[in-house]
Amino acid sequence: MRLALAGAGIMGRVLAFYLLQQGHRVSLFDRDPIEAGSAAAWTAAGMLAPWAELESAEQAVHTLGLRSLALWPQLVAALGEDVGFHQRGSLVVAHPGDRAEYQHFCQRLDAAVDNPADRQLLDHAALARLEPALAEHFERALWLPGEAWLDTRLVMAALGRYLLAQGAEWHPGCRISALTSTSVSIAEHGNTAHYPFDQVIDCRGLGARGDLPGLRGVRGEVLWLEAPEVQFSRPVRLLHPRYRLYLVPRSNHIYVLGATQIESDDSGPVTLRSALELLSAAYSLHAGFAEARVIHMEANCRPALDDNLPCLLVENGLIRVNGLFRHGYLLAPALAEQVLALLAAPLSGLPTSILLAELAINTAPLGEQP
Repeated sequence: MRLALAGAGIMGRVLAFYLLQQGHRVSLFDRDPIEAGSAAAWTAAGMLAPWAELESAEQAVHTLGLRSLALWPQLVAALGEDVGFHQRGSLVVAHPGDRAEYQHFCQRLDAAVDNPADRQLLDHAALARLEPALAEHFERALWLPGEAWLDTRLVMAALGRYLLAQGAEWHPGCRISALTSTSVSIAEHGNTAHYPFDQVIDCRGLGARGDLPGLRGVRGEVLWLEAPEVQFSRPVRLLHPRYRLYLVPRSNHIYVLGATQIESDDSGPVTLRSALELLSAAYSLHAGFAEARVIHMEANCRPALDDNLPCLLVENGLIRVNGLFRHGYLLAPALAEQVLALLAAPLSGLPTSILLAELAINTAPLGEQP
């Protein structure tokens, strides 16, 4: 089957990965170059945290996230590269003045999660054994042992190399002027080129805003810190009444720090207020951040729909996957699984428009489609 993917962010690349594995011929069309770009996937911190996201996300995100968490190790192994994937859990903490936020978070998880082993309350002694540097400033923590994280830039680059090596046809730096279920139209040098396919799938994120009502951008800001005096070995979330700070370790004493979620399409530079709040919060996690070097600041906008849930939309035969919000890496493999299930069924038998917003994992696992 000849398939076209419009958009080569994390959703497009992960979906292309699985399509190639199933023997399809795949072409990707994207406005960015292969090795870099403006997609939110290049900015994301890369947390795979289906339990922590229950604090504010719907149960559907948790369900899909659990499925993706099971799929990511297989995907990483197939890439054959170090992409900074680790599954050592994450920790949630709060300062004494924000203990109500911490208790609310724990109660939310207690109500939503059946297996007690998925969450563990640590006293100071247990925290000191698990994450000694964090125990210098906190007396207790919630440990979510199943959660994982990865280095998003390494993942995007590795996927790009894998897809090209497996024979994917890539059209970088192109401007898509129109999509149908069987064609992609590209504006080139004042003319329009039309590319025919058996099936087209739209994964453009905010690039699809003109075609997907209700799609909006939600701004996020991150800082990259080099902090040799800090020794955290897993992601940390700091609860606060106004923001939820996250700190994700990278190699060579690098940490990705973020928290902001602003209803804005502005992808301009990080604001002074955000930088001050993020850096102050980091220092409150560990005094070693006082000597950290700020090596990079970046802001980007994530695609979201009105309910902040992902959608899988079939419209006149054209498949659209969008609205991954801040959960791109958490949801992409599971959503790819849903798309492959659709492709295994006759799309002509589907209604003209079917919206699957609150997706449930009710399809066969990847590789077991009929």
